[in-house]
Amino acid sequence: MRKNIHPKYSSVIINCACGAKYETRSTKDYNVDVCSACHPFFTGKAKLVDTEGRVERFRRKYQRR
Repeated sequence: MRKNIHPKYSSVIINCACGAKYETRSTKDYNVDVCSACHPFFTGKAKLVDTEGRVERFRRKYQRR
């Protein structure tokens, strides 16, 4: 393998906007907007939004006769 062509692979801290910090190894530092601690899907705060009654329209269209 050739020397001095690979990036430095070291321990880094990934910072989230919510304040959570994760330690991992990478070639560069990361600042993220959402993580598993603050994303609504992972925290259970996600809402299923039914816009324009699409679920009811689907049920009417495909109901068994």
